[in-house]
Amino acid sequence: MIANAKLFKQRQRMEANRQYAQKLQDTVNEIVVNNPDAQSRYIRKSDGNSTMAIVYCSDLGLCGSYNQNVLKETRKMLRREDPIYLVGTSLFRSMKEEGFNLQNQEPISSDQLTFAGLKDLIEEATIRYMDGEVDSVKIIYTRFVNTMSFKAESDTLLPFEFEVVKKEGMHVETLFEPNPEEILESLIPMMINEVAYANWMESTTAEQGSRRVAMKTATDNADELSADLMLEYNKLRQAGITQEITEIVGGSAAV
Repeated sequence: MIANAKLFKQRQRMEANRQYAQKLQDTVNEIVVNNPDAQSRYIRKSDGNSTMAIVYCSDLGLCGSYNQNVLKETRKMLRREDPIYLVGTSLFRSMKEEGFNLQNQEPISSDQLTFAGLKDLIEEATIRYMDGEVDSVKIIYTRFVNTMSFKAESDTLLPFEFEVVKKEGMHVETLFEPNPEEILESLIPMMINEVAYANWMESTTAEQGSRRVAMKTATDNADELSADLMLEYNKLRQAGITQEITEIVGGSAAV
């Protein structure tokens, strides 16, 4: 019941924030697609494969395979030497033991994370990307599909990956002032901060959903076990009563 209440509250926050993050992405995508000559340091791609990542996991357990799925996605997407900021305490020891290059020496609590705190991590990752220390910046999180389904995924923050969308019929042409390059320089940092925050909210919502499913499964299993034990107890009790009656009848017949 507690997990269900938390899921309902967190899902409302996530859905309200998701529209804003998606609108920012769509706006940046539109500018880049409609201005193919526009140059931005946030769009350039490198031939290297070094990646810096921010990984979201939970602070507490009892949430099914939520954290293990995040760990599997991390193993698949990252190398052991890639710098990682881990948000959440559950996987801190496991990732240390597996030799991942954790940048935070102390666990960062997921439940106490704020937008300002996350923004500091994104700014540091952006600086490393600009300086050429890493070739890309990714977020590894858990996407909330529905109340029963969650999927660990990765999202690339830098370089920005745009998608060409074909528009049919008439559409409005957007004019930019002062120019697309300057707008991208200010809009893309805002967008990646918001996308990272939106992914964190997706993860926390998926965490509560996974915990609700785990608790319901545990309750159902406990009820089933209790019913089986009660049935076995009644069988043994009935067998004992039957044995006593048989002994009494046998003794009476002998007399």
